[in-house]
Amino acid sequence: MNADLRVGVITRTHGIRGEVKVYPTTDSPLRFNEIEEVMLKNGPRKERLRIQEARYFKNLVILKFEGIDSMNDAELLRGGELYIDRSQGEELSENEYYIADIIGMEVVTEEGEPVGQVKDVLETGANDVYLVKREGKKDLMLPAIRDCIREVDIENNRMTVHILDGLADL
Repeated sequence: MNADLRVGVITRTHGIRGEVKVYPTTDSPLRFNEIEEVMLKNGPRKERLRIQEARYFKNLVILKFEGIDSMNDAELLRGGELYIDRSQGEELSENEYYIADIIGMEVVTEEGEPVGQVKDVLETGANDVYLVKREGKKDLMLPAIRDCIREVDIENNRMTVHILDGLADL
């Protein structure tokens, strides 16, 4: 289980005052109004940044950080990922999980047969799809629906699944 949750990725600078455009990776982008501080991870660079202002434009968040006051300062942040501490994360309902907890999870069938490991979560309109990397086979795409996903055990990093007829052949 990851201690930090990614909430966005800095895509580029915005204007000359040191603002940056952020692609939000959270289900609730408006949370940037509530978040006071983020951890920037950009290659070997890791630092805490205080959010001074958050605005919204189309599907992006425009952030102004304290101490980042020019386009040149902001350019150094480009490509960086923004994280918050798990304790700042939103309360999850039953059968809801953070994507960070799902990726890397071991996947087994109801009979205990190993299937592979979750390598990505694809967010579609209807439901998420778990992309499972299998040894020596094509990746398996499992819809995150009750018929397929029988149990998600965060503590033991294990997902129990029922593979519907035809899914393994795709």
